[in-house]
Amino acid sequence: MSAEPIEPTPVEATTEPYEVIHLGGEAAAVVPLRDLRRMKALERRATADDIEEADAEAMYAEFQEWEAAGRPGAMSHEEVTRFLLGEAE
Repeated sequence: MSAEPIEPTPVEATTEPYEVIHLGGEAAAVVPLRDLRRMKALERRATADDIEEADAEAMYAEFQEWEAAGRPGAMSHEEVTRFLLGEAE
């Protein structure tokens, strides 16, 4: 497994100050441990509805990044629907 930094997309550049890398075909953010611990603490204290809303917001942000990147490897309407509903793979 290797980690290689990539250039941030416009959405990443305007919303997050973290470096984005690729690990084993997945994008990952390099975050300070303090931020990670805070996010984990917030997740433990969140309600099920809060977590569901955060998941939906994260999927929408991922979709916006994909769209801003020119829809690389464009998918059919059915594939996008499955992706947005979390049924991809």
